[in-house]
Amino acid sequence: MLIDSHVNLHAHQFDEDRQAVMDRAREAGIALMVTICDKIPSFETVHGLAVANDDIWCTVGAHPHEAKDHVDLATQRLVELAARPKVIGIGETGLDFHYDLSPRDIQAQVFRAHVAAARETGLPLVVHTREADEVMGEILEAEHARGPFKILMHCYTSGAELAKRAAALGAWFSVSGIATFKQAQDVRDIIADMPAERIILETDCPYLAPVPMRGRRNEPAYLPHVLDKLAEIRGWTRAETEQRTEDAFFNLFDRIPRP
Repeated sequence: MLIDSHVNLHAHQFDEDRQAVMDRAREAGIALMVTICDKIPSFETVHGLAVANDDIWCTVGAHPHEAKDHVDLATQRLVELAARPKVIGIGETGLDFHYDLSPRDIQAQVFRAHVAAARETGLPLVVHTREADEVMGEILEAEHARGPFKILMHCYTSGAELAKRAAALGAWFSVSGIATFKQAQDVRDIIADMPAERIILETDCPYLAPVPMRGRRNEPAYLPHVLDKLAEIRGWTRAETEQRTEDAFFNLFDRIPRP
């Protein structure tokens, strides 16, 4: 079973042909998709996509770019929304010190509210981290010490040291089209060392289209290119890679009934 663990189907890039994109995904063998909430005002749209499609599930949360507009976001609000049908994760949330579109202290504050919601609900925390390795590691370790929660390091492109720290906390990692990019050997080296039983796949569409689709709008239908690159990096067969990533996905997102 092919599963795209991170799609942004509500994005404006899909406004003209959203249904066709979903149809192409199914034709390409994508059996399940998780569509991601990037900010609370988008949640109703994101949730509506999940409710309307048997093979789509969703998350609730606010991307670090949006943290400045979520200063007052309470853990209990996230918990309340997470109780809706078909919500299976908290996020995407985290720290992005590359663009700094929200103040760093506000990013951390909003991130911690999401962590608390993940701990309370038992749902996985979908983590975005960019150029914030040391602070991210410190927050994850400190919060985990207060009480465990499931962690997914989404579209992982950070350093090897943070990967080790997150893995020590039992984190899962998702591999995206970046693994296929010519200049991404450092990412491939880290993928080679990720815990074999905790690797899943994603497209992060409409962003990060894999080679040979690079430069186009990304779609869930392009996920097989990511699968094949992961198989190459790990030295697994295609069938083995499909089975391993499927098992890892359902172990992480255990609220989703396994077919």
